Formats: sequence, structure tokens, C-alpha cells
Amino acid sequence: MTDKMVQLSIHEKLDRLANNLWWSWDPEVTDVFRLIDPELWEKVNHNPVLLLNEYPPVRLEERAREAVLHTRIHWSYRRFIEYLEAKTTWGSTHAGILGQGPVAYFSAEFGLHESLPIYSGGLGVLAGDHLKSASDLGLPLVGIGLFYHEGYFTQALDAGGWQQESYPRLEAISLPLREASNDNGPVIISVDTRRGPIHARVLHLAVGRINLYLLDTDIAANHEDDRRLTGRLYGGDQRTRIRQELLLGVGGMKALKALGILPNVIHMNEGHSAFAPLEVIRERMQEDGLPFDRALRETASRCAFTTHTPVPAGHDRFDQGLIEEHLGPLGDAIGLNIDGIMGLGRVDPQNGGESFCMTVLALKLCRIANGVSSLHGVVSRDMWAGLWPWRSVEEIPIGHITNGVHVPSWLAGQMRVLYNRVLPENWYQRTGEPDVWTSFESISPGELWEVHSTLKNRLINYARHHAVEQATRRGESESIIADMEQLFDPQALTIGFARRFAPYKRADLILKDLEFLGKLITDSERPLQFIFAGKAHPADERGKQILQHIFQLTRKPPFRGRVLILENYTIEMGRVLVQGVDVWLNNPRRPLEASGTSGQKVVLNGGLNCSILDGWWAEAYDGQNGFAIGTGRTHWNQDVQDARDSEDLYRVLTKEVIPLFYNRDRDDLPQEWIARMKRAIRTLGWRFNADRMVMDYATYSYVPAAGGLSCSIVSMP
Repeated sequence: MTDKMVQLSIHEKLDRLANNLWWSWDPEVTDVFRLIDPELWEKVNHNPVLLLNEYPPVRLEERAREAVLHTRIHWSYRRFIEYLEAKTTWGSTHAGILGQGPVAYFSAEFGLHESLPIYSGGLGVLAGDHLKSASDLGLPLVGIGLFYHEGYFTQALDAGGWQQESYPRLEAISLPLREASNDNGPVIISVDTRRGPIHARVLHLAVGRINLYLLDTDIAANHEDDRRLTGRLYGGDQRTRIRQELLLGVGGMKALKALGILPNVIHMNEGHSAFAPLEVIRERMQEDGLPFDRALRETASRCAFTTHTPVPAGHDRFDQGLIEEHLGPLGDAIGLNIDGIMGLGRVDPQNGGESFCMTVLALKLCRIANGVSSLHGVVSRDMWAGLWPWRSVEEIPIGHITNGVHVPSWLAGQMRVLYNRVLPENWYQRTGEPDVWTSFESISPGELWEVHSTLKNRLINYARHHAVEQATRRGESESIIADMEQLFDPQALTIGFARRFAPYKRADLILKDLEFLGKLITDSERPLQFIFAGKAHPADERGKQILQHIFQLTRKPPFRGRVLILENYTIEMGRVLVQGVDVWLNNPRRPLEASGTSGQKVVLNGGLNCSILDGWWAEAYDGQNGFAIGTGRTHWNQDVQDARDSEDLYRVLTKEVIPLFYNRDRDDLPQEWIARMKRAIRTLGWRFNADRMVMDYATYSYVPAAGGLSCSIVSMP
């Protein structure tokens, strides 16, 4: 520890820790902030910036002395500095070429922590985990996104169970954000359109060793409509969407240039940022005098694209009028008229009736593309085969890198203690290596079950607390509130289902036979209980209807007190759920789940997955590390498929899941169940974590692209 570090006050050290999100995945630092004021910590939604605002230096010094925190604060700060200044990392060893210029990672949303709600769901949380693992691995990478002043939305259910949306405003001053500056002062960029420029300031967020830059249009230079452009994530009409995506892609590249950052690789996480390569092409033509075709080839060789959805509606499309209005000036600069621009976003450039697709643009402007699971790679090759009509489907240049989750962010503290005891020293720095996980089998069944039971009890207490709050706010009867206070049995098999309430995810599949389900729930010897959570998109009426249907069932016998919907699914709620459930239920309509990552978080904490063989589970399930619904076969008729999957779900519950859970030895331990828990952690922990995922991106995508080796698809796992 340097003399300068020693001289810093307690307040200065905590302030520096609070302004880098590294604290959010370090349990020791998180605990220090919590212990300063546990009640306030909950009130400020685990935001240390707001917490410290309430504690001036003198008062903080007194509180640190009272709670005996000085040594822990000094130790935390020292580890933080050592982490930032480490010279030898996986990235410096295996991806040294990126030291010449980092990866520019573009995403429309980043789910990093509940105190920064600029995410809607899996895509954003995946992007957040990507940044965290890139930081831990020491991979040269910068993130580019947008700062949404009203985030996605806060969800509440009314007395009838209908979703209500509200948009509380986020204030940048209450977050670990700072205006990004260069030698000329705060960075302001502008993007031209036919109706005038869009201006944005650039905000900086430190995520461990990674810098994330967020563009914000709420500045005086803009007209009122454009000031609201970065108001809501996935809100507004098509014109709002294209302007957000123009800002993200073109504006993001302009921001990097203004900051003096010259990326070696551009990684587009989904098609929202697909305009970014066009800005690079414009720069190469203007600054280097390259013709368009050559500028496109050289730019595409350094671009990578990840597609996340096999659902057609998930791919943004725009009509010619919107493209001309927003891409017209850029088209002029690169010598393309409107037909030429439209052709870049069409599968068939000659088809004048085809709209402009952002995914098509991304695929045409990159030389490395991937889906997010093995099955999704297959689906994507078939879905976009029209772009390469001279190739067979098997030869379509779209590979796959299966998603993973950031272990320190999702692992419960109690489970981490077990990991520390049975896994090799510093295992958390090598989570992508299979040998690191082998020794988990040595843990005693009783110890693992005791930790799981503790986490399950925490989940039940959390569910009761939130259920009472929700019922009270809705003005429900005293009898319902009393039921919420006694909700759930800690000994009963507890099944969780939490994700977006998109219809294809089929949250209501378990409800196909309510009479039969009621018997399972009320079985006196082997009962079930269910916790649901998730948001429906504000424009998704069918998703809201499914949500309402489940809510209304929770108010009727035999489901009352045994089935619950928790409102306003967030990262915090997700952590408690994945750490405490016995079983994680996932039953999308195959093959529409590109990957899914929530079940991977469950694995780390000892829960078991019961899932359709779709997304990541199609390549993870081995017959002994969880449960499969069906065999992976699909029927052309959707209604037949739903009926078949429902029958298979009931079958696996009654024939496998329930008997295994309730089969106990003399010590009341479900030995066979625990064996599956251990096998799941050992066989899946190393494969489905974000360190392995980011290492794969570096090996199969970033390094080849940085070296200009991506003239054709690089082999991916």
C-alpha cells in the first residue's frame, strides 16, 4: 500500500469504491456499505453513492468506528487498487493484440446492478455480465450504450391483476456517472439527419477495469423531442427507435473518436447498433481516401455481430422514409443513394417491397457472426440463409458462442463460502477451467443441503415481505394479507419461473390442467408451491393477459397461498430467486429460446433446472444434472406442440421431480437429489459462466478480427 493510499480518509476511500461498480460483485465491499446503515442501504436500493450522500466525512468516521469497519475498509480499498493495477491478466496473455486498440462493445442496454435500471431483461444482463468478466480477465474492451433517464419501467399489478407501468426518473448525479471529457472539456457529439442534428453528451461509468460510455440527449442543444430521445428503453414509436439506434451506432463511434479511442474490433451485441460500421466506413473514405467497396471490406473484417433472437418480431425493421430521413446524410457522405442504403438492409437488395432490417445490415457489415447457443446457431443459419443463396444451410457463416453468467455477481455468499473451502485457491479467477470445478463432488451432502435450505428460507421470507407490501398497496382484504404473511412452506418443493412474459415463453403452460395442478399443489405429503415474476412489454396485450390470468388464480383456492406473482422483476429479485429455489422452470416454445441465462445462475447456487430442451439447456442436460421436458421434438402445429409439452411437463414433475425431492433418508436428506445438485455444479459451472464465454469471444472473434483474419467465418465451438 502506497503512502498516498494510507493518507486517504475513510470517506475518500469509500467514495472511490462507490464510483466503480467493482464493489457490486465483491461481497466484502458490498457488506461494508450495508453495515454502514442497513436500513438506509435498503431504502436507497443498494446505491452506495446515495448512501454516502447521507454521511458527511465526520459522521462516516464515527459510524465506521462504531461498526469496527476501519480495517475492512482499508483492506477492501487495497484489493481494489491491486485489481485495477494488475499487470498480468488472462487478457494480456491471450489477447495482447487488443492492447493496440480495444474491443468496442455496443449494446442498447446494460444490466449491471439494480441501482442502475437501464436494462429490460436478459439481453441487458448478459451485456453487463460480459463487461464484468472482461474486467476480471483484463481484456481491453470499452462499452457503448445509452443512458435512459426513465429506464425501462416499474411494474405494478392493480386489483384485477392488470400490469401498470410507471417511469420514475433517474438522476445521473445520484449514480456513479461522470461527464466524459477530452482536452476541450466535456465531450458533446452530434449526428446529422435530414431534419437537423441530434446532440448528446457522453457519460462515463467505471465497471472494474472497463470503461462504459453512455450517450445522453437530455441537453440544452437539442429540441424538446430529442431531449426525450434517451428517456425510455424500448419506448416510443418507430421514429424514436431508429433515432436511438442511429445515436447508439453512429453517435457511439463519434464519441469514441472524440475520446481518442481507436478500437481494433467492433462488437455489435444485437442489431440495435448496426449503424456503427457505416460511420467507420465514412471515416475511412474521408480520411484515407478509400473507395466504398474497399472501406466496407476492411471495416467488415474487424466487425463481429451477435444475434440474440430467433423470433422474427425481435429484429428491428424500418421503412424507406425513416431510413432516408436518418441515414440520408451518411449515405451522401459514402456515395450511396436511398436505393443503395436500403439494399444494405435487405436480404434481396432488388426487392423494393422489403423493409430495412438492422440484423441484415449487421450481417452484411461483419465477417464474424454468432448465435448464443448451439441450437440457436442452427436456427440462425436457417433463418438468414437467404443472404447467402449460393451456400447450403450448413455452410452459412454464422457460428455460435453459448452465453454464460458472471459467477461473482450471482453466487450467494453462503455458497461462496462452500466454494472457497472445496475448490482450489483463487478459483474465482479461473471459473472457465473445468478442472477447477472437479473437487466440488467432495462436499458433504448434509452441508450442501443446509446451505440450500438457508437460501430457500431467505427466499420465502423475501416473498412474504413483498407479497404483503403488494397486497397492502392494492387495498386487498385483511384475510388475503394474513395469508401473505404465512405464505409458503419451507419444506415444500418450491418452483420458480421468472423471465419476460412474452407469449412464446409460455408462463401459463403449467396451467393447462388446473384440476390436476391443484391436486399436486395441495398434496398433503408431497406439496408444490410456485413463485412467478416477470414483466410484459407495455405493448404486449397477450403477455399482460397471461400475467393477469396467473394473478387471478393466486386469489382462488387451491392456489391461494401456494402460488405467487412478485411484481417488478429486477436484478435484485432475480438474485434472491435463483439462489433460493429448488427447481427453475423454463418452458419456451422450442426453438424460440435463443439461450436463456437465468437457469445458469440457478445451477451455481445448487438449484436444479426443469426445462424444455431449448437454448443452453439443449446442450447442457446429460440426464443426471437436472430434468428435461420432452425430447426436443417439435410439431408443426403450435396447439399440438403446446398440448404435448404440457403433458410432458406434468409427466416429468410427477414421475421424476417430485419423487426425487421427497425421497429422504433417515437424516431427512434427499440423497439422489443432492447428487444431481453436485453434478450440475461440477459439469455446468465451468461451461456456462461468462468468463468462459468472454474467453471464447476473445479467441474465436476478437483476436482474429483484430488481426484482420476474419475474411470468412472463424470456427467457433
